[in-house]
Amino acid sequence: MSIGTAWANAALAFLLELAALAVLAWGGWRLGGGGALRGILAVALPAAAAVLWGLFAAPRATYPSGAGELVVKAAVFGGAALVLARAASPHWGGGFAALVLANLVLAALLPAVESAPAS
Repeated sequence: MSIGTAWANAALAFLLELAALAVLAWGGWRLGGGGALRGILAVALPAAAAVLWGLFAAPRATYPSGAGELVVKAAVFGGAALVLARAASPHWGGGFAALVLANLVLAALLPAVESAPAS
């Protein structure tokens, strides 16, 4: 597989991360009950996910660790898949989870984008 495939997969990973944040915000609003709790959850869920991602799962994480990255990715992507399954349809949740899994498997198999030689 080529470096172009690695870059495409990295771009897909970024889009999946943004989608997970959007789904968490939507899920907080949709499943948050009534009143101010909806707004609080719609802001707090993606904010907490973004902070945890930056601390443990980002390429330049503050506290890089394999276990921390795994736990945060499982929580963020798994949470988004559960929100989709509950608030939209089990098919949407399963499809999102399958796409994330395929992306993560490809990322493990492809060369790292950061270490790719510049052309």
